[in-house]
Amino acid sequence: MSDVSHIPTPHINAPAGAFADTVLMPGDPLRSKFIAENYLEDAVLVNNVRGVQGYTGTWHGKKVSVMASGMGCPSIGIYSYELFKFYDVQNIIRIGSAGSLSPNVKVRDLVVGLSAYTNSAYLRAFGFPGENAPCADFDLASKAMSIGRERNLRIHCGPLFTSDAFYSEGDSGTVAAKLGALAVEMEAAALYINAAVTGKHALAICTISDSLVTGESLSAEQRQISFRDMMELGLSLA
Repeated sequence: MSDVSHIPTPHINAPAGAFADTVLMPGDPLRSKFIAENYLEDAVLVNNVRGVQGYTGTWHGKKVSVMASGMGCPSIGIYSYELFKFYDVQNIIRIGSAGSLSPNVKVRDLVVGLSAYTNSAYLRAFGFPGENAPCADFDLASKAMSIGRERNLRIHCGPLFTSDAFYSEGDSGTVAAKLGALAVEMEAAALYINAAVTGKHALAICTISDSLVTGESLSAEQRQISFRDMMELGLSLA
């Protein structure tokens, strides 16, 4: 159950009950707006604190919400925790971009993050004395893979590497790739940890926007077009 005494939160000004059980969470507020305008029926803006837009509407008759997470573990950590803990959201599905770390994962492919290696210190905020392996909800991951294959999408399932740094002079990505990470992004680990802490469910689905192997990358316009498969897959899980 939610703790409504904390509603509204410092970062979300929506009333209790404003969010659906499932929230899609892109990083970019403009992508949240795009999904609401192009996919949801009767979408209502329920949050706009700091321009982090959140909407609730219906998709194929089912109530669903979409709200931006911002970039990095601290940002998605705040928003996903408040949604899980105070608004009683049951499922959060991150839909974002990632950089491929594998020669087998091409630009425009989708990656379902079964787990998230990370160099983030986010877990330490919860008092755990060792290392952990943040994991997705298996049922959500399994369903995403099944739907993706039915639609003949180029889709992979495996570990992501959640990095705290977008720009780095180290070789953490190379090491993560040797350990089996398929792609690098910046949010999945914190989302998975929050789901575990609150007893809820989470999944990260990423579209490969660039490859650290080949150097290929998509333009902003190409990203918008390519991300539709990911958006529709995320909506199918609601």
